[in-house]
Amino acid sequence: MTGFVPPPYPYDRLQPILQAAERHEGGAINLSIGAPSDPPPPAAVAMLANSASERGYPPSIGSVAYREAAARWYERRVGVTVSAADEVAAAVGSKEFVAGLPNYLRLRSPDRDTVLYPAVSYPSYAMGATLGGCRAVPVPVRPDWTIDLEAIDPSDAARALVLWVNTPANPAGSLDDLGQAAAWGRANAVPVVSDECYIEFTWAGPPRSILQHGTEGVLALHSLSKRSNWAGARSSFYAGDVELVHYLREVRKHGGFMQPGPVQAASVVALDDDAHVDEQRQRYRERLEFGCELMAAAGAPAEMPQGGFYLWVAAPGGDAWALTAELAERTGVVVSPGEFYGEAGAGHVRVALVAPMEQLRLARSRL
Repeated sequence: MTGFVPPPYPYDRLQPILQAAERHEGGAINLSIGAPSDPPPPAAVAMLANSASERGYPPSIGSVAYREAAARWYERRVGVTVSAADEVAAAVGSKEFVAGLPNYLRLRSPDRDTVLYPAVSYPSYAMGATLGGCRAVPVPVRPDWTIDLEAIDPSDAARALVLWVNTPANPAGSLDDLGQAAAWGRANAVPVVSDECYIEFTWAGPPRSILQHGTEGVLALHSLSKRSNWAGARSSFYAGDVELVHYLREVRKHGGFMQPGPVQAASVVALDDDAHVDEQRQRYRERLEFGCELMAAAGAPAEMPQGGFYLWVAAPGGDAWALTAELAERTGVVVSPGEFYGEAGAGHVRVALVAPMEQLRLARSRL
C-alpha cells in the first residue's frame, strides 16, 4: 500500500535555474528565498554564548523573560497590551507552528477538518493541512491580492478548523482588513490566525495586527527571523485568545517543542532593541526601490508593495517560468515562479530583495 508521498519542495525545482545563473562571473544572485543576509544585533549574538541556559531544559511555553519581552514589543511597536502570563507563548520558528497547527486543532475539534487560507500565499498553510490529514481549501483573493472572505462557501466555514490570514502578505505584499477577518471568525466560530512575521516592514501606514481588534477567537504569530535577521535561531511566538493559547501551550509541551534556552535569552535582547530594526527597514526600502528599477530595466515592471520585502511581478505574456529562466540567463538573478504560492499566482514571479545592494547593482550592470 502506498501512503503519503511528499511533493517536491518548491525551491528544489529551481536547481536548473540556479545552475544557469551560476555561469555568470560573480555567480548567482539568489532572490528566490526570503533568507536574510544582513547581520543580527551583535548583543543578541553575544548572548547566545553567555546565557548559561544551555544546561537545563528550556520552558516550552517560553521563559518569563521571553514572554515579557514579547509583551513589551507588542505594546511598544503595535500598541497592543497582552498578558505575558496568559496570552503569549513561544514557538520554534513560525514555520513549525504553521505546519503543525491543523493537527493540534483537529485533536481539539475532531468534527472539523478544513483549513482555510489565501489562494495566493505561503505554501506551508496548505501543507500544514495535508500533514494534519485535513482539507486544504484556498480562499479566493481580490485583484489587489487581499483575501475575499465573502467568497468562502458556508459549507467550508462550517467545517473549518482555522482561517489563516497573512499581513503584510507573502508573496504579494498586500494588507488585509484584519478587523474584518476577526469579525468573520467570531461570527462563524472559526479561530483566525494572523501570520504577522513581516509586520515591522509595513510601508503603507503603521503596523497592523489582528490583536488590535481584540483577542477573542484570534491568534497573532510573529517571528524574529525577518525582524532581526534571526532565521537560523528559530525564534517566534504567538499571542491572543487565552483559551486557545493555553490549549496550544499544553499540547505543545507534550510534543517536546522547546525553543532552545540560549535562543530565548538572546531573543530577549533582540526584541528589546528597535534600533537595528529601523536600520533594516531602511535597507529593505532602498532595495525595494532599486528592485523596481531593476525589473523595469529587465522588461517586467514592478510596483512597491504595501509591506514586506518582496516584489510581486507580472510576467510578460503570463509565463512565469520563462521570466525566471530569462532573468537567470541575463542577470544571474534567481526568482520564484508564482505558482509556488498557489495556482492563482502562476502568472507572476516573486523577487525577494534580501541581497546586499552591491549584488543588486551587479545584476543591474549585467543588463
